[in-house]
Amino acid sequence: MRRLLSLCIFIAIAVQVQAQDVPFDDKESLTYAVGYRAKLVPKTPVGRATLRCDINRHEGRPHYKITANGRTLPFFRWFYDLNDTYTSQIDTATLLPSSLKITLREEKYTFDAEFDYDWDSCKVNTIYKKGSWAKARTKSIALEKTHFDPVALFYNLRTIPPEEYRKDVPTDLHMVLEDTVRIITYTYLGEDVVKLKGIGKVASHKFTCTIATSGVETFKDGTNFFLWLSADDNRIPLWIESPIRVGSVLAYLTDYKNLRTELRTIPK
Repeated sequence: MRRLLSLCIFIAIAVQVQAQDVPFDDKESLTYAVGYRAKLVPKTPVGRATLRCDINRHEGRPHYKITANGRTLPFFRWFYDLNDTYTSQIDTATLLPSSLKITLREEKYTFDAEFDYDWDSCKVNTIYKKGSWAKARTKSIALEKTHFDPVALFYNLRTIPPEEYRKDVPTDLHMVLEDTVRIITYTYLGEDVVKLKGIGKVASHKFTCTIATSGVETFKDGTNFFLWLSADDNRIPLWIESPIRVGSVLAYLTDYKNLRTELRTIPK
């Protein structure tokens, strides 16, 4: 369940980060249903993930404040109650993250973390605590300009124009977590069409991705997944699907507001 609801937050996988034309703006919001399906089991939503972008001032400069939340739907909370929130501050001029705050509440499990980026020294200082009674730990991690946390990667990938995608060429990207850097290998597969209930058919770009540890050791389940980005100026994730031993977990767009440009659908 934790991996399932985290999928649409950890989809920052597509291309090398550069400051390009920004396709998102103040008050943009994206909503995803998160669920499971198998051969004899219909697509069943069990959670919801939301992403909201607001412009504010942070450390004296304009920033995109990104709030990402994953929440179990009320009907399923008796089985597993999850409420995870990530709050990122991304500099509007450079698209470099300045800070990230994580609050995870999953049944009795709690996790809190804060990331403070120091780009002058190319490092991120983290403080994190697993469990309400645990002692907080700190760590400083060396960075390169393309080493971002998942939320910052998610929004940076949308700034990359499709003409820079390289079909069938595996490429590595690095995702910063509280005490390590994990490698994401992605491959652009080409153009596709995604059908979304209540929205319609949307032209898309399809990627396949694999998440590994900093030691390049892949996980067993849920770390190989597919991502479809809208093939328009918004370049928003439309669908994420991760095969597991029986069936797959998935997240798909159900609602959007205040996109910078109108989402283009294919006429019926």
